[in-house]
Amino acid sequence: MPLKVHPPRSGKTPNYSIRGTYLGVAVDRSTGTPKKAVAEQQRKALEAKIERGEYPEKPKQPNAPTFLSAAVAYMKAGRRRRYVGRLIEYFKDMPLEAIDQDAIDTAAAALYPNVSPSTRNGCVYTPVSAILHHAGVDITVRRPKGHKGKQMTRFLLPPDAFAIIKAAGEIDEEMGRLLTFLLYTGCRIGEALALKWETVSVDRREAYIETSKNDEPRTVRLTQDALDALGPVKTAGGVFRFHQGGHRNFLFLNAKVTACGLPPVKRPRPGQRMVIPPHRLSWVTFHTFCHTWATWLRRFGGADLQGLVATGRWRDPRSAARYAHVVSHEEWARVEMLPTMGKSMEMPVKKTKAQ
Repeated sequence: MPLKVHPPRSGKTPNYSIRGTYLGVAVDRSTGTPKKAVAEQQRKALEAKIERGEYPEKPKQPNAPTFLSAAVAYMKAGRRRRYVGRLIEYFKDMPLEAIDQDAIDTAAAALYPNVSPSTRNGCVYTPVSAILHHAGVDITVRRPKGHKGKQMTRFLLPPDAFAIIKAAGEIDEEMGRLLTFLLYTGCRIGEALALKWETVSVDRREAYIETSKNDEPRTVRLTQDALDALGPVKTAGGVFRFHQGGHRNFLFLNAKVTACGLPPVKRPRPGQRMVIPPHRLSWVTFHTFCHTWATWLRRFGGADLQGLVATGRWRDPRSAARYAHVVSHEEWARVEMLPTMGKSMEMPVKKTKAQ
């Protein structure tokens, strides 16, 4: 049952008490006060401590590993740093042995109260699990329901993909090259922007993706279109100049709008909102080009499920399986044999002996 404030027991104590169970923690303690309002404040404060994992207090062991030390070691090993800073602010020096499923669930709800399960999974559950595993903690973290999000498999048909890239190139030459690279490599936008010339081999037509969503590096094969998208070859530095920000997104927006035959969107003045006209390609994102690459590889390249997974783009075959629908099964060719409405559908009638 939840924590409740119970009145003083006649003849035994003048003080209120708190009893019940909250988040699996049993409580039966005196508040030390005869005032109900003060007792209620203590109850709320106690629930907050339980949510933070601060109650019941656990004896501290000298030199025991903490989340802070584990997170620092994780980042020093070259692992992904995104979202780790906010997790450190929350867990601080909490011992690793105190970080269980309840503690992770509570942290997710506290840090990201109004986001989707998939966002919560990526911002809390995945990095915490990675940090704990890197520290040698054997834990199976249960992800929130719906953490995989909505499985979006919308893709671009060649005319639309090429129209967006052409419009992008006319607005900003490098934006056109970036979209071309995404289309012919299946890279995520973050992977493309992190690409360095030191990891590109023009002679072998390969690019080495050092960091990925799965924290597993992979090598991508570069088609001639992808090679041309790299631009002038250099010896070092980033391949693309873009960073996270509004300018990159603004160029992409205008590429989509222009591809639909509409005039480009103008930048708003300070204090004004951007006016974006309705257009049929509004659903397209940078990640849509990744889906398009996988769909084209399946539909036009003839790659099966094993072939898609072998590219290293996916770690889980179930994620790659979403593209199975893009190739019609050969049995569907049999629908051409069905009777058509232009032909007679009358069935012959058998004559009886009476007839």
